[in-house]
Amino acid sequence: MENDDRPRPKGDAAALLAGEDLAPYSLAELAGRIALLEAEIARVEAHRARASAHLSAADALFRKPGT
Repeated sequence: MENDDRPRPKGDAAALLAGEDLAPYSLAELAGRIALLEAEIARVEAHRARASAHLSAADALFRKPGT
């Protein structure tokens, strides 16, 4: 698993998207972009839930007795 406390690379896709000028996009293009980003958020949340479950299982397996 990756260490989530590390700084993200400057080329991180989310950082690039956050800095993009939205002025050239039409309303339809903006709606499509929102749908795509919502789908990506759902994918990331699902991955986070799986990673959390994996970590919890590992913690339970390797926990010292009595703690």
